[in-house]
Amino acid sequence: MPKLTIITIVYNNVRDIERTIQSILKQTYKKIEYIVIDGASTDGTLQVVERYKDRISTIVSEPDKGIYDAMNKGLALATGDYVLFMNSGDEIYDENTVEDVFATVPGADIYYGETEMYNDNWENLGRRRHEAPEEFDWTSFKYGMSISHQAIYIRRSIVTPYDLTYKYSSDIDWIIKAAKKASNIVNVHRYVAKYLVGGMSKKKHRESLKERFKIFTKYYGLLPNIFNHIIIAGNLALYFVKHRRTND
Repeated sequence: MPKLTIITIVYNNVRDIERTIQSILKQTYKKIEYIVIDGASTDGTLQVVERYKDRISTIVSEPDKGIYDAMNKGLALATGDYVLFMNSGDEIYDENTVEDVFATVPGADIYYGETEMYNDNWENLGRRRHEAPEEFDWTSFKYGMSISHQAIYIRRSIVTPYDLTYKYSSDIDWIIKAAKKASNIVNVHRYVAKYLVGGMSKKKHRESLKERFKIFTKYYGLLPNIFNHIIIAGNLALYFVKHRRTND
């Protein structure tokens, strides 16, 4: 039975943090190490986290240099065979999710699944516009980030720290790097995460898109990336016409 390290990073999110913590603590899978990295919150977030301190493996509360610096702190503390990031406001899909993920195929390098989107009032917006691909490898992001960060379990031995030169899209670079090293990637064919729309990459959307373009160019080449972005734009327009929202 592999050990899973789940890392939650949070800063001033007293409204949502408890929901995220509870979704992790109620998992039927028992071999979980849970790490919470708080960026020295001042709104009562830490007090909520502290209520669960006897069930959280490690709590760190100190200033950081941004979300990926906080994630790197979590990675440095992780001792599990696999790592999963479940940020404040997001939830593991249901209480059997982790158990179901590891029951699919033993010993994969990466497990991934589908994500359900929720708005600020925690109303269900349905599946992400980018469906999780039937099969996934490091080239699968060429038409967009088709697996959300909360929906991918990666063997810890193949991950590297997040590249802090990217402020908004380092998770894309991080997943591609791991996928390039992976030899066995498994689609678990189920919803694995609930994602709260409107994180940092949404608030800084233009900067985030510029970073994504730079990352995709690094891995896929400039001309293919330009062509792929024409397809991405077309897919986005069609989805918006049909649904009147983007569900990124």
